[in-house]
Amino acid sequence: MLQKNNEISSFSLYTPETGCFVLSMKNENENAQIERHPVNQDFIQFHFCLKGQMNFVYNDGNYTFPVSENHAIVLYNPQKPLPIEAELAPGSWWVGILISIQKFHALFSKDADHIPFLSIENKSKKFYDTAPFGSSIAVVLSQILQLKIHESMKALYLKGKVYELLSLYFNRQEDPSLEQCPFLVDEENIRKIRKAKSIIIERMSEPPSLESLSSEIGLSLKKLKEGFKQIYGDTVYSYLLDHKMEEARRMLASQKYNVNEVGLKLGYSTASHFIAAFKKKFGTTPKKYLGSVSS
Repeated sequence: MLQKNNEISSFSLYTPETGCFVLSMKNENENAQIERHPVNQDFIQFHFCLKGQMNFVYNDGNYTFPVSENHAIVLYNPQKPLPIEAELAPGSWWVGILISIQKFHALFSKDADHIPFLSIENKSKKFYDTAPFGSSIAVVLSQILQLKIHESMKALYLKGKVYELLSLYFNRQEDPSLEQCPFLVDEENIRKIRKAKSIIIERMSEPPSLESLSSEIGLSLKKLKEGFKQIYGDTVYSYLLDHKMEEARRMLASQKYNVNEVGLKLGYSTASHFIAAFKKKFGTTPKKYLGSVSS
């Protein structure tokens, strides 16, 4: 199990079981990030873009597959390796699942008629598919990206999430109702929670109370709290704090504002509160960070 992280972006690679890999990355940099990973022809690739925009480059740059937010691609070529070269635009979130064809066949051995490329006549042919995904898949992807679970349980947890993703992905056309988020009952609630996220970001210097927010979007306080946590992996105000700190970092990096100006624009009444929040997030003070980008 391998994991690489830094302050503003993270790439993780896990092996929950033999013949299966889970890759994930959040690019919180201001520039595009590229991740490369070797993959041989025995593996099927599932790539999900939960946020932002991505490009997958194959065959020495001869083929490029763009993947936009809330879309997935599936790739399989038994005739040649397809090493991953994933380019993530700033602010993009990616989850990739690599699973061996042998394991995949074992999982779906009774369902070959339902999944065309598992049929006998297609087993030696390459396969490509792209499609949007709904809220139920988005929730599982968010859980994988957050991965707030004890180290000893990660392998078992991720194995379950991989199987859940595959089940949802291949059942999406069979039963459209499964695209609804199981935790939030219906798509209308999803829309309201996304509206809540937009509201707190637009008004981050003076955010509404949770009670006011729930009233404005027309959703109960309980459903707002539970639903926001399921979709975005955090509480409303923790999510907002992370967003404010990323905005602070971007403002300081632009060198257009001093520390006090950034704090005021983000709604901090005192510089000390802003400095404490920034240091907790990034491990350094705003002044030292500003000095590092201006030197």
